[in-house]
Amino acid sequence: MTNTTGKIFSITSFGASHGKAIGAVIDGCPANLELNEEDIQKELNRRKPGTSSITSPRKEGDKVQLLSGVFEGKTDGTPITGIVFNEDQRSKDYSYLKNTPRPGHGDFSWIQKYGNYDYNGGGRGSGRVTIGHVIGGAIAKKLLSQFGIKIMSHVVRVGDIEAKNVNINLIEEMASQNPVHCADPNAAKEMEELILKYKNKGDSIGGIVETIAIGVPVGLGEPIFGKLDGELAKALMEIGSVKGVEIGLGFDVATSTASQINDEFYIKDPNNLNEKTEKTTIGTTTNTSGGILGGISNGMPIVTRIAVKPTPSISMMQNTVDLSKNEQAKIEIKGRHDPCICPRVTVVSESAMAIVLADHMLRSGFIHPSNLDK
Repeated sequence: MTNTTGKIFSITSFGASHGKAIGAVIDGCPANLELNEEDIQKELNRRKPGTSSITSPRKEGDKVQLLSGVFEGKTDGTPITGIVFNEDQRSKDYSYLKNTPRPGHGDFSWIQKYGNYDYNGGGRGSGRVTIGHVIGGAIAKKLLSQFGIKIMSHVVRVGDIEAKNVNINLIEEMASQNPVHCADPNAAKEMEELILKYKNKGDSIGGIVETIAIGVPVGLGEPIFGKLDGELAKALMEIGSVKGVEIGLGFDVATSTASQINDEFYIKDPNNLNEKTEKTTIGTTTNTSGGILGGISNGMPIVTRIAVKPTPSISMMQNTVDLSKNEQAKIEIKGRHDPCICPRVTVVSESAMAIVLADHMLRSGFIHPSNLDK
């Protein structure tokens, strides 16, 4: 089983939904990055359950502890270990699932592949293991911020409701003001109502999350294998429940002409450059490529969108099989679940992007691999 991602800046995730703890080991972070538990905690607080009526009611503090890799308030170049202990497990809620795989989940595939499968809350396959993503992502974001790179995300669609009036400069502020994490206040209210509608039916609904990185320099990624958009797509697709990834204009390129979508170059006014977010005097008048051309970042904002499926754990009666009896069966899933995963996926998507960008910043020589002070 592969539990590690990244080449230089790497994350190894561990733990299960109802196990003793969940966490991550981060290797390859240079020494002398100021880092403390609060840097990670503020990110974990954004994904923890029980924060609103549209998230799982499971009560977890998700308090992180740093076990290694930090000395006198700074990273020391050794592996960083962050761990969160589970507090509100109710494994008895899942004992009935031992031989009846849940529709829409990975239960059947995992049982067939590994034989020994922790079915409590989905075990290692639970969305709760994204705590490891967020721990690694928080460190990656702190590292990237030293170089003027900022990452943000917001929910742009739930069901058939889309965000329409979004100011890229206000995404963080506006998305933080509602439980859906949508930067369009009017759409956010409609989205919340729709999510609650499906929650009351015992059902769930999917949506789309957009993630944007600004301040990325020209030159991250490789032209053949190791394309930046390819590695971002892989990292985002590896988030549980993600079934589609778009970069820039995405699938709309299929119905476009080159004359419509080619991003034309221009020379920026050097007197009006933002030193924190702009690294070059060359820009493009549009950004249908999503900040990546030929597999390499071009200095424009990197824009991705992920299609997130409805939470497969619903309380409605569904058909399955009883593996112990080799016969048809019915299942009604119990436990505590999100009626829409999108709001809590936003920080996970940011984390996945941050991990890839931090890795490529090191691989491309923009960050000293050993010591930030050099």
